[in-house]
Order: sequence, then C-alpha cells, then structure tokens
Amino acid sequence: MKSNARSVLLGAIFACVCAAAGCRGSGESKSTTTPPPSPPQNTAPTISTQPINVTVNVGQAATFSVVAAGTAPLSYQWQRNGANISGATSTSFTIPATATTDDGATFDVIVSNSAGTLTSNLATLTVSSGGSPPPRPPVGAMVLTWHNDNSRTGQNLNETTLTTVNVNSILFGKIGTLGVQGNVDAEPLYVSNLTIGGTTHNVVFVATEQDIVYAFDANSLSQLWSVSVLGAGETPGDQVNGCGQVAPVIGITSTPVIDPSAGSHGTIFMVAMSKDGSGNYHQRLHALDLTTGAEQTGSPATIQATFPGTGANSSNGEVVFDPKQYKERASLLALNGVVYTSWASHCDDAPYTGWVIGYSETTMQQARVLNITPNGSDGAIWMSGAGLNADSSGNIYFLDANGTFDNTLDANGLPVSGDYGNTFIKISTSGSALAVTDYFTMSNTDSESDDDVDLGSGGAVLLPDLKDAQGTTWHLAVGAGKDHNIYVVNRDSMGKFNAQNDNSLYQQINDALPGGIWAAPAYFNNTIYYGDVNGTLKAFPIANAKLAVAPSSHSMNTFSYPGTDPSVSANGTASPATNGIVWAIENGGTGVLHAYDASNLATELYNSNQAPGGRDQFPTNGNVKFVTPMIANGRVFVGTPNAVVVFGLLQ
Repeated sequence: MKSNARSVLLGAIFACVCAAAGCRGSGESKSTTTPPPSPPQNTAPTISTQPINVTVNVGQAATFSVVAAGTAPLSYQWQRNGANISGATSTSFTIPATATTDDGATFDVIVSNSAGTLTSNLATLTVSSGGSPPPRPPVGAMVLTWHNDNSRTGQNLNETTLTTVNVNSILFGKIGTLGVQGNVDAEPLYVSNLTIGGTTHNVVFVATEQDIVYAFDANSLSQLWSVSVLGAGETPGDQVNGCGQVAPVIGITSTPVIDPSAGSHGTIFMVAMSKDGSGNYHQRLHALDLTTGAEQTGSPATIQATFPGTGANSSNGEVVFDPKQYKERASLLALNGVVYTSWASHCDDAPYTGWVIGYSETTMQQARVLNITPNGSDGAIWMSGAGLNADSSGNIYFLDANGTFDNTLDANGLPVSGDYGNTFIKISTSGSALAVTDYFTMSNTDSESDDDVDLGSGGAVLLPDLKDAQGTTWHLAVGAGKDHNIYVVNRDSMGKFNAQNDNSLYQQINDALPGGIWAAPAYFNNTIYYGDVNGTLKAFPIANAKLAVAPSSHSMNTFSYPGTDPSVSANGTASPATNGIVWAIENGGTGVLHAYDASNLATELYNSNQAPGGRDQFPTNGNVKFVTPMIANGRVFVGTPNAVVVFGLLQ
C-alpha cells in the first residue's frame, strides 16, 4: 500500500479561558485588591489580579473579577468556554444562580485599549449539589476500542445529550483542548466513573507519537496523569529510511485498547516504537494501570516473532520480524484475554511481510503468531488506522494490502503456500494457533496488487444479523479499498478466489466509491456510511440483507484525501426518535468537524467553520490524516497535533 497516510490529527488551538473567583453565597469575592496606580500614557493592558477558580453550590451566585491597568479607557469582554458573553463588559461578571449545567464551564476576560489587547488566565467553575460533587454522566458511555466495538461500527447508542436539535453553531461548539506533547494519531478512548485518587472521574485517554499516554478528566479537562513509555536513553522512532508517512517521529500510532477487567483497576494496552542510542529500533506492547499509568506485571513485552516460511526477510526456513521495518498502524484488538497487533511497513520499504501477533493480557507473553505472506512478500496490514474486526465466535477479520497471492489452491480452496496478499481475510483463534479459515480475493488480484489498487487502504465493518425476504439470516461484513468497489461478504462462506473472472462473493457494488477508500465505514440503523477521497459522505441503506447499489443521501460537501472516517452518536436505535448524528472530519489547511442528520446526510446540522470569528476552528497538519471523532457523554473529541480538541454544548 504505497500511499498509506497517517491519522489526520487536526491540530487544535483553544483560546485560554479565564479562572473563576471563589465566592461566598452572596456572590461577594473572598478578597479585595487595591487598584494599582494610574499607568503611564500609551501603555498596553496589564493584569495585576487574575480571575480565580470558583466553587459554589447549586443556586448560589458565582462572580469572576479582574484588576487591570493600562492607558484609559480600558474595555472588557468576558468569555464563557471561548465564546463572548453578551453584555459582560465590566471588570467582573456574575452568574446570579448557578445550575449543574454550569459545572466545568471556563471563563476568561479580554482587556483592550488603544495600545493592545490581553486575555486573562483560564479558570473553571465548579458547581456542587448540596455540598457534594455534581452528578456524573451515566455509566453507559464507554469507548474502549477504535470505532466503539469489535465489529467496528463506530456507533455510540448511549448519547442522550447531543441531539439533532441542539447540535448547531449557536448552542454547540469548541469548549476546550487537552494539551499534549506529540501528534495524536490514535482515537482517544473513554472510561466512565473511574476512581482515581479517591475521586470518581469520567476519563479520556490520549496516546501520542512522542510515546506519552495521558489521562484527562472529561468534564473539567484537567490532566489526571501522564506517563512516558520510552525506555532509558531512548527516543521515539524516526522516519525510517526517510519515510514520511508518519512524521516527524513514530511513537504510539495505532489506537490502544482498554480492558476494564484486566489488572486491579483496568488496563490500557498500546504499542510504542522507539530508538536507542545505538540506532536500534524497538517495538513494545505496554499495559498500563488505568488509574495511575503504572506498567502492569510483565509489561512491556518486546515484540519479536518468527514464522515458518521462505519469504521476505527469512532465514533457515523462518520469516523473521524486524522491528525497524514495521509500524503498528491498525488499531489493537482485545479478544478473549489476548491483545492482537497487526503490522504495516514503512512506505513499502522491503523486506516485509504480513504479521498478526497476539499477547496474553495477564502474562504479557506471546500467545499466537500468524504470517499471511510467509512464502512471499508484502501483504501488510494498514487499514488507514482501522482495527481488526472480531465476531462473537472469536474469529478475526481484516483487509490485507497488496502482496503475494498464491493462485494455486488446495482441495479446500486455500492458497497452497499460505500467501494472502490483497485479501479480505477470516482467521480462527481457537486452540493455540491462528489460522486462515476463509477469505475473499478478486479474480484480478495480481493486477490490483501490481497497480497498487488493493484493499489494504480500507477498514471493514461486521454487520449485525440480517434477514432477507425469505427470512434467511445472514452474517455479513462490508469492506472497500482503492479499487472503487464495495465488497459484501458472507462471513460463513466468503467466496475465496476464482481465476475465471468470477467473483463469487455475496454482493459486489462496482464503482460505488469513485475516489477510493482510505478509511473505514460506520454502521447505524441499517445504513452504511462511506466517505471516499474527493467525494461526498454517502449513506447506503440495507434492505432484505442487501446493500443498496446507490446512496440514499449524501453530504453537500466533499472530502479531500484521505476522505473521512465517520462516527455515529444516537440515543438507541428506535426510529424515529434516535437523534442519530453522523460526525466526520474534513482534512485541509483548517480542519472541519461536520455533523449530519443520520437519516439524511444532505441535512448538515453543524460544522466548525460556521461560528463567527473562527470560534470553533482548529488547524490541521499535513503529517496527520486519519482522524476518527470520538463521542461520549455530550462531548466530541478530535485528535490533532499536540492536542485533542473538545466540542460540546456551550451553555
């Protein structure tokens, strides 16, 4: 896959919002400050007393104050969550009666005169109920893996706050940022009601290319802990052999996975690449305690592997995993106590082959290894950051990139040498070994691989059980790559390979995605959502267990390379009151978050360019391309260079 690009981490800059002042029940400030002497003529504003944090009970007043100096006259404009507050233009601002919805709001003030403008420090308002912490959002919102579940549907069906009515540029927008070091290529993850330091938090986990993992309170946006997983004297990996797909450094690229039941408090697993002072590259699987970031017993595990074969980088009948030649691009999968990793190359730099390697969650020892091109070459697993899929029977599915495919088949229709380049693959995890049990590849697979129009740029979705018009139940999966086609496979009989120009799969929709796919689809309410390169976001409805050959609706805007990776939020699936929203990121000089009505993509509810004054805008970065929005408990989290931008209701 020669043009694999990295997660579009859209960089975010959030205006520093002011600190809130401590108040008595009357709203009176706890302290007074003598105004400073008059400043010299023609001096820009300075602030001698910044606003400070406020903690009040529900119903009490909260006052925020500032003392500033500079050439008169001074003007003041208070902001809440980065947005101007109408009429708040004096040295203080008071909320007469606070509500629980004010909890976590941030305030600042812009002080201006003829000589300049200055923004005060950021501060937070905490609103308690009867002396106790405010009620926490429900436990239901947990995002523990890429695209929400092992089917990779991308849907959060427990979103009760964000609706098709309140997601608009008046009520919804950028409310803060989570500042980090390094590009955020991985989708942020979310755990509700996690106890850290004796306090219950809703926690957002962020991993970066600087090999740093962070935990933030999702309500206050304050940092709870951060941990570097670099070894002593090591740095993140560099652009191996000059490859610019992941730049400027390679650390944690793929989305981690969380198992709340692993360890004493739950565990987050991630793969980190590093380089030591002698120029040696390392790939390690880390397991960190959710509450402290401490390495769990047996962590980290150094990733190394061999597999029987005579293919690329083999020796004495064994293909050897070389950590320098690979990056962990596809997201991690946790399945039945094993964490599975899969491996892409750096810019197709030979030698490399296709690896899936699993490690025990409890011992961190290598549990299973499979190479899908052991007697050939290439066949790496990119999927533009999407994750390996898994069904309830423990089978794993994924799309494999251009590489060797054995056209000679055995009696079971499997390639005789075990080489599966450019293939939709199903592998079994039963027993102690991984094995390919079924697959689909198109009859022109060799020419597709030669022309670099393979499946490996896209991710797949496993559909829920579907019934056709005769009442027959089907177990289906959907995938697409660079060749413009959508492939729907029957997971019980995927179609294998037929050299006679006959693709014997469940359903094939030709030229449905003219720009090609460098992303994964989302699924919601019998609809598949795809965003191809330089094309619109498209909705393909499903009826009688068949995908429509043409979209039922599409967005009015298009998405440049790499297209878009949609996510869905909804309050259940009961039609019509689902409040289904499809979220998508547009790449470009300025990143754009879009929100569409899931029932009709032509209805755009919001985009981050709509608010005046660039209130919700955030910059993007040419090195980061595959961004998946994460939605939980009324907020949308978007990875960017050196930050995660947070969107939510403004009031």
